Amino acid sequence: MDDIKILKGNIIYTKTKDEFEICEHGYLVCKDGKVEGIYQTLPFRLGGEPIEDHGDCLIIPGMTDLHIHAPQYTFRGTGMDLELLEWLETNTFPEEAKYKDVLYANEAYAKFAKNLKHSSTTRACVFGTIHRRPTLVLMDHLERSGLVTMVGKVNMDRNSPDELREGTQESAEETVEWMKDVQHKKYKNTLPILTPRFIPSCTDELLDMLKMVQMRYQIPVQSHLSENLSEIEWVKELCPWSEFYGDVYDTFGLFGKDTRTIMAHCVHSDEREISRMKENGVFIAHCPESNMNVSSGIAPIRKFLEEGLHVGLGSDVAGGSTENMFRAMAHAVQASKLRWRICDDSLEALTSEEVFFMATKGGGEFFGKVGSFEPGYEFDAVVLDDSRLAHPQELDIRSRLERMIYLADEREVVGKYVKGKEIDLS
Repeated sequence: MDDIKILKGNIIYTKTKDEFEICEHGYLVCKDGKVEGIYQTLPFRLGGEPIEDHGDCLIIPGMTDLHIHAPQYTFRGTGMDLELLEWLETNTFPEEAKYKDVLYANEAYAKFAKNLKHSSTTRACVFGTIHRRPTLVLMDHLERSGLVTMVGKVNMDRNSPDELREGTQESAEETVEWMKDVQHKKYKNTLPILTPRFIPSCTDELLDMLKMVQMRYQIPVQSHLSENLSEIEWVKELCPWSEFYGDVYDTFGLFGKDTRTIMAHCVHSDEREISRMKENGVFIAHCPESNMNVSSGIAPIRKFLEEGLHVGLGSDVAGGSTENMFRAMAHAVQASKLRWRICDDSLEALTSEEVFFMATKGGGEFFGKVGSFEPGYEFDAVVLDDSRLAHPQELDIRSRLERMIYLADEREVVGKYVKGKEIDLS
């Protein structure tokens, strides 16, 4: 017997980055966890099915956060006067070292998973720490949340504090043991993703070993790329044989092609790097608030979109101050305006349609057919009640969603579905 769900409300989503698809007071039909269709008038064959009537609420696809650091959630909103490398030394590494303590990790990750569950995010790619057991604790909490996530045990064998630096062989072996643990736990919604932190913290020998792990378990990869000018110069010193930053990952088979890959930031990617990312099908996680907070710069997202690259959004907590993907969209628009005005007037500012596409279908594509209400897509949906944001004027559906991009938080999220299953937000 088919599992049918029908939501009624103001449905809005994107098929392409250029325009919204809107069905006012329409019906969104889910069949066996996937979108069956959208109807202005419900077909006769569905007449006997129960309807969840959300009145005048907006119904949008669930959002994908392509880049977030779970252990940094505890200090979000602090240390925002520092540049990236100093910020890592001062804030990030001391905090991540605490996660060796499983009890501390359990308390911190419980709060992280709870808040992510109540946000507009339905899918996320998450960094843990180097610690195997605490990373499993993170995965346990996310599995209970009902969200679909990819979680990585971080790898670091150089240029990091003693308490966060693994031996090269140890790092690879611990990753294999972590993968065995993940397979034993048989998670339904929580998947592993290989996570070398970034090139400055990973030797060539470790990257070579991690490629062997990737091939053995056929898992995707996430890391950082061309975020900061000092970082890029550091990579040149560490890997003088490389053509550019991304070429290091590519040399070890960790840069797309047959390996699904997310690279966060790409603020200062040159033409060679952009071309290689396009050729290899690398996904870019644009993290605009983080790029501003730690003084990295403004990524040329308009160029990436025009080149046809895969681009999604990341909150990048705690470089970013919040897991709220509406804020990530607003920051993406604002940053693009600054780039257009200050740096390059050939790249027009991003539109609401484009950043919404990036937050839903653009980033969701990393997980498959995710992030749209087109037939056959996995049924991830968020119901938004914007009645708190009172206004005297008549607003159309697009204008109401645009207000959400700039004003919404978890209070507007009153319903949430992942792969057709309703998430308990009580």
